[in-house]
Amino acid sequence: MDKRLLRQAQQLQAKLAKAQEELGDITAEATSGGGAVKVVIDGRQKVHSVEISPEVINVEDAELLQDLVMTAMNEAIAKSQELASKHLGKVTGGLSIPGLT
Repeated sequence: MDKRLLRQAQQLQAKLAKAQEELGDITAEATSGGGAVKVVIDGRQKVHSVEISPEVINVEDAELLQDLVMTAMNEAIAKSQELASKHLGKVTGGLSIPGLT
C-alpha cells in the first residue's frame, strides 16, 4: 500500500476518534407537552437530564406523563443523532463509513 495513502488513512482515523470523543460534549434538548417534559441528551445518546413539571404529575393520568416522556426522549434521540451525523460528516467529508452514527 502506498505510504501516503496509509498516512492519510491514519490521519482520518485519528480525526474520527477525536470527533467521536467530542460527541459527549454536544447536547440536544427536546421538550413535549409545551415544555412540561424536557430531555437533554448528548451526541452519544446518553441522557443527561429529564425534567418534569409538577403540573403534569397526576397519579390518575400516568399514561399522559408516560407519553410526554416518550415523545421528548424520541425527539431528543433524533436530534442527537442528527447532530452526531453532522459533526462526524465534517470529518469524513460526507463519506458514509459503516459503524459511525
